[in-house]
Amino acid sequence: MNEAYLPYIMLAVYLAAAFPILKKAVRNIRYGEIFDENFLMCVASIGAMILGEYVEGIAVMVLYRLGEYLQDKAVDRSRASISALMDIRPDYANVERDGELVRVSPEELEAGTIITIKPGERVPADGIVTEGSSSLDTSAITGESLPRDAAPGSEVYSGTINLQSVLKVRVTAPASESTAARILDLVENAVSRRAKAEKFITKFARYYTPSVCGAAALLAVIPPLFFKQAWSVWVKRGLIFLVVSCPCALIISIPLGFFAGIGAASSRGILVKGGNYLEALTKVDTLVFDKTGTLTRGVFSVSSVEPAEGVRAEDLIELAAYAESYSDHPISRSLADSFAGEIDSSLVSEAEEIAGMGVRAVVKGRTISCGNLRLMESLGLSPDSSDIAGTAVYVAEDGRYMGRIIISDEIKSDSADAMKALKAQGLKKLVMLTGDRKPIADKVAAELGLDEVYSELLPQDKVDITKQLKKELPEKRILGFVGDGINDAPVLAASGLGIAMGGMGSAAAVEAADIVLMNDRPSDVATAVKIAKKTMRIIYEDIGFSLFVKLGVLLLAALGHANMWLAIFADVGVCMIAVLNSMRALRVK
Repeated sequence: MNEAYLPYIMLAVYLAAAFPILKKAVRNIRYGEIFDENFLMCVASIGAMILGEYVEGIAVMVLYRLGEYLQDKAVDRSRASISALMDIRPDYANVERDGELVRVSPEELEAGTIITIKPGERVPADGIVTEGSSSLDTSAITGESLPRDAAPGSEVYSGTINLQSVLKVRVTAPASESTAARILDLVENAVSRRAKAEKFITKFARYYTPSVCGAAALLAVIPPLFFKQAWSVWVKRGLIFLVVSCPCALIISIPLGFFAGIGAASSRGILVKGGNYLEALTKVDTLVFDKTGTLTRGVFSVSSVEPAEGVRAEDLIELAAYAESYSDHPISRSLADSFAGEIDSSLVSEAEEIAGMGVRAVVKGRTISCGNLRLMESLGLSPDSSDIAGTAVYVAEDGRYMGRIIISDEIKSDSADAMKALKAQGLKKLVMLTGDRKPIADKVAAELGLDEVYSELLPQDKVDITKQLKKELPEKRILGFVGDGINDAPVLAASGLGIAMGGMGSAAAVEAADIVLMNDRPSDVATAVKIAKKTMRIIYEDIGFSLFVKLGVLLLAALGHANMWLAIFADVGVCMIAVLNSMRALRVK
């Protein structure tokens, strides 16, 4: 080959590799964004070509584009765990019209509409089952692989999948207010809420890039002008300095680290509304829990039966179950559930509720009174009223005291383990707030190993205590609150970091919270803290590694001990290593 054509061939190869980067640089300059990584790469590579360093000039662009490709693949991978949630958006709903099922858009559904969901179809709107029994795949919503049963009276949520048989569902909320819509809104807005580390890097790059461009220019010009050094030597050093100084490793890997952390959390049913909240999780010093529905199941059950002398426990349960059979109160339902036999409603008559005291009914011709201590006292009875860790239901038959049944809320199976895990992760104080009586609250707190407990509280009391606990925190530490109900929304908003338990529950709590746990598992709080700490550790590793390598090679470049290949490693190589390290945030055991 004629060597005279070599420059033209190299120029053609360079333009083929560099065209997209050159185009971006020109476009950004037009919009006033001069000093970015595209500009640095263009100046450095064009300078190398002018100096006859064709291979190095082309290599800068080829490897930079390879780095961009690998970065895009990494972003796609971390985005996949979040974008998979977009599949929860239902495509259609089946509505019966003139005896036939017609497909309509979910947006057309209104509260009260009856829809039909066939096996394999996605539930198009939140609702209550009116006909049919089936199992639902809720993994897209909760991250939980175990199917959930659905039967008449069960709540179903948009985005879940019907697995077995046909269900008829009465819609309770329009598509815009559904569970799926709320989740999608949270995910779509998460990336816009940036952490302090991200904001710092953006601000850092704004001043850093023009500074290093100025330093590279001075490095290239001052020695030849004032010390009569060779222009080719110092211009090349200046170009190497430019390549090394490109901040793309920090600009790309740090937001990617947060993105991967949010993706890892979402794949486990933990929705973090932004990188700033992921960062805040690592600074939580005190974590406050609501009791009912958060640490406990919020479902009452019989914990003990205390019959009077000469009365069998089975007979006491039967009397209470029959007397309470006409009431829909949660305690009444728990008594009915504890009775092993079938309740024959024909044996019950004259059932009445006595406001603030309980119920009275005639069962098998005998008058059964079932309720609290005041009801017994109204009958002239003085039963044992010692404090118990639960709610006591007293029973009397024709004015004779028969015994009492203790009803209590069950502690969730993973609550105790969750508290141990949080302590192991360095949280200093775990607190419980509840409206329940002191004996009940103290018993739960003792079983879970909590540091402090506040009982018999009104919603405003919870807000006041939360504010007081915040004042007691060390500087730069955060108070987190975990709750699930509508009455928890004010406390979630008042805390430094609000975590809503049960994302398929109260819309008000989800709206007020910064992090939403789609399952009702306290252990997910510990998982969220673990993901946050791992994400921040990886991000600080990226920052430290990138700055260490770049500063070292910049010094070598200024002293003339670095060539263009080392400069390419300090830019593209470091960037790729940082990006791959950021991807570790996706993997959490």
